[in-house]
Amino acid sequence: MRLTIVAATGGIGRQLLRQAVEAGHDVTAMARSPEKITDPVRTVFADLSRPDLRELTEAIKGSDAILSGLGARTKFDSGVAGRGTAALVEAAKAADTARLVVVSAAPLGTFPSPDRPHPPRHDPGDGFFMRHLGAPFAKTMFRAHYDDLARMEDVVLASGLDWTISRPPKLTDGPLTGQYRTALDRNIRGGFSVSRADVAHHMLACLTRPETIGHTVGIAK
Repeated sequence: MRLTIVAATGGIGRQLLRQAVEAGHDVTAMARSPEKITDPVRTVFADLSRPDLRELTEAIKGSDAILSGLGARTKFDSGVAGRGTAALVEAAKAADTARLVVVSAAPLGTFPSPDRPHPPRHDPGDGFFMRHLGAPFAKTMFRAHYDDLARMEDVVLASGLDWTISRPPKLTDGPLTGQYRTALDRNIRGGFSVSRADVAHHMLACLTRPETIGHTVGIAK
């Protein structure tokens, strides 16, 4: 399969890139610092804080799917997920690439956004601790980050593409285990963390699981 991996030098992007190459996919890796990529893939410079639609379209053209680990790493990257994903969607349409898999975060199901100002109060997969302590704490601590992800999700849901949104809880640098739980359109009860490697593994698996198209997917250990 021909894949475009976005933010390929980030925490999840590096895992996507490594696992996609090991699986034998034909990969184009987009990154702000493509010189950091040592895998045997096509690399493309892409600063999605200031996206160039023409360059993105050329990079995506011919791809079967786009996998994005895009998200702000520092306060200076604020807004990159929303802006960058909006540009990716337009480029995907121009390049005639329909499949898009992005990573978001577990609390987003109950986080307000411009297109969804009154979300459900609780995620159906959350237990007592997450509903009353974990999720409220995370929303307070990471509000700017979640604002950006909420705008990104609005863009994806309105895109008309064959999208899947991965919503993990706390990310770790643990190894790839393949031992994780998933659920469509809800979080994982008692799932407090998952490794970036396992999130990447599942994002790649979604490419051959049509039942994930048009859905958010909760993932956790």
